[in-house]
Amino acid sequence: MDSRTVALIRTTFKAVAAEEGGPEQLARSFYAILFTEHPHIRDFFPAALEAQRDRLVKAIGYAVDRLEEPERLLPFLAQLGRDHRKYGVVAEHYAAVGHSLKCALRAHTGTEMWTDEVDQAWDAGLALIAETMIGAAEQETTPPVWTGTVVEHREVLCNLAVVRLQLDQPMAYAAGQYLSVQIPARPRMWRYLSPAIPSNPQGEIEFHIRSVSGGWVSPAMVSRTVVGDQWLLGAPMGGLGVPRNTRRKMLMVGCGTGIAPLRAQLLAMSRRRSNPKVHLFVGVHHPCDLYDLPTLSTLAVGNRWLTVTPVTESDDNPWWYYNPDEPPADLPAIEPRRTGQIGRIVAESGDWSDCDVQLVGSPSTVQTTKFRLMAAGTPGDNIRHDPLF
Repeated sequence: MDSRTVALIRTTFKAVAAEEGGPEQLARSFYAILFTEHPHIRDFFPAALEAQRDRLVKAIGYAVDRLEEPERLLPFLAQLGRDHRKYGVVAEHYAAVGHSLKCALRAHTGTEMWTDEVDQAWDAGLALIAETMIGAAEQETTPPVWTGTVVEHREVLCNLAVVRLQLDQPMAYAAGQYLSVQIPARPRMWRYLSPAIPSNPQGEIEFHIRSVSGGWVSPAMVSRTVVGDQWLLGAPMGGLGVPRNTRRKMLMVGCGTGIAPLRAQLLAMSRRRSNPKVHLFVGVHHPCDLYDLPTLSTLAVGNRWLTVTPVTESDDNPWWYYNPDEPPADLPAIEPRRTGQIGRIVAESGDWSDCDVQLVGSPSTVQTTKFRLMAAGTPGDNIRHDPLF
C-alpha cells in the first residue's frame, strides 16, 4: 500500500477520532448501518454493545497506525481471522462490515473531506484487512472453537479465582499467547484470557481471573463458575514468547493477573536446558494480591537464571482481607518487596537497554511503564506487549 493511500486513510480516521465523542458516534453509526442493512448479522453480537463499540474503534486505530508496518499488521490480522472462525463468519460478512464502516466514516467526515480518492483509499485498506483475515481463516486446519469443561474453580481472593479446564482436544498455543473465552452465563460475550500454564498433550488449561468492578463477564467467571461448566475457547493469538536458544537477557513486568502469560513462559523455560537471565517484576495493589508468589518462589529456587521482585502500591492489605494460612513474606529466592508505582520502580532498578522487555497488564500501566523505560534509555524496539484493547 503506497504512502498516499495510507495518509488518506489515516487522516480521515484521525479526523473522526479527534472530535469530542467522535469514536463513540462512529461506532454507533457503524452498528446502526450494519444491523439495518444486514439484520441477520445481529445474532453474532451480544445484547449489550458498549464494550464491543470501544473495542471496534481501538482495533481500527491499531490497524490504521500500522498500515506501513506489514510485518506487524499482517500477522495480527491473520490471527484475528483465525479467531473470527468461532462466529461462523464468511466472506460476505466481511463485505457487509467494510461497506457499513465506510458509510459511517463518510457520514462523519462530510462530503468535503470524503473525496473519490479517499473512498478508493478506504476500499484498498478494507480489502487488505478482509483478504488477510479471510485467507488466514481458510488456510487454518485447527478447530474454530474448543470446548473446555471446568474441573476446578478456586477463589484465591474474593475478587480473584483460578479456573482449570479440561479441553475436548489439545490446543497448541505458545506460552505467552492469549485467547477468547465465552462462558455459559454470558452468551456471545467473548473475553480475552491468557493461559497461566504452557500447552500440553492432555488438553489441560488454567486461567487466573480477576473480577472487574462493573464488568459483565469477569464477575460471573469469578463468582458463578462451577465445576462441570462448559466454556468455549477461540484460537490462540498474540506474539509474546521467548525464542529457544536466545542469550539476550530479559525483563518481564506483569501486573495483577497479567502475571499469567509470563508465568506460562517461565514454566516452559524451566523445561529447557539453558535460558537467558530473566528479571521478573510482579506489580499489584496490595500484598495479598501476590497470590502466586509461592509458585514463582519454587521456580526461582530451581532456576538460578530467574530473579523475582514483588512490587506493591500499598504496604497494607484492604480492610476486608483475612487469611490465617497466608504464606510467609520471606519466601526463598524472592527479592525483598518494594512499594511504589511499578513503572517508576522498574525504570529505576537497573539498566534494561540491552534486554528483551515484555510488559503485561492494563493498557494504562503498560503505557506508563513503557514510557518510563524509554525515558531511561531502553529502545522502544526492545519492548513488546500485546495490542492494548
